[in-house]
Amino acid sequence: MPLFLIAFAVGNLAGPLTIGHLFDTIGRKTMIAGTYITSGILLAVSAFLFNAGLLTATTQTIAWCVIFFVASPGASAAYLTVSEIFPLEVRAKAIAVFFAIAQSFGALGPVIYGTLIGDGSQPFKLFLGYLLGAAVMIAGGLVAVVFGVAAEGRSLEDVAPPLAATGRGRTGSTRAEGAASPLST
Repeated sequence: MPLFLIAFAVGNLAGPLTIGHLFDTIGRKTMIAGTYITSGILLAVSAFLFNAGLLTATTQTIAWCVIFFVASPGASAAYLTVSEIFPLEVRAKAIAVFFAIAQSFGALGPVIYGTLIGDGSQPFKLFLGYLLGAAVMIAGGLVAVVFGVAAEGRSLEDVAPPLAATGRGRTGSTRAEGAASPLST
């Protein structure tokens, strides 16, 4: 029923609006890891409830609204934060590459989900799909714990100094093909 999608959208929007500020106060690394791991655990719990036949369409929608409420601000912050760990000269490219990778995997979602649902006669396959999704979310949270950068309260230049400031930038007079020297007449 289309009305259930409105509930998902409300949960998806309410999370960033209500707990989004915690990413700047508690810290992005902590909050991204926490939201990813928490939403993964909640998805696993809902998967077990689904498999046991304890969820109706309404209770499953409520469970997923809570999951979206927790997961959405973490995913949004992760998109923004990923580029901050790269030097200024490559930040735009970094976020573009990560966005493209995420969209490529996201495009597979309907195919995988449709295969798992099938004709509805094998709900156990869907249960396994939910567990796979939960595992991916928890793994993402653990990656944030291990590899995340504590950037709260620091300027972007302190997190990742520009290449030009570190001496690792372009040296010499070699320019991109077709680029004129800024001082040429």
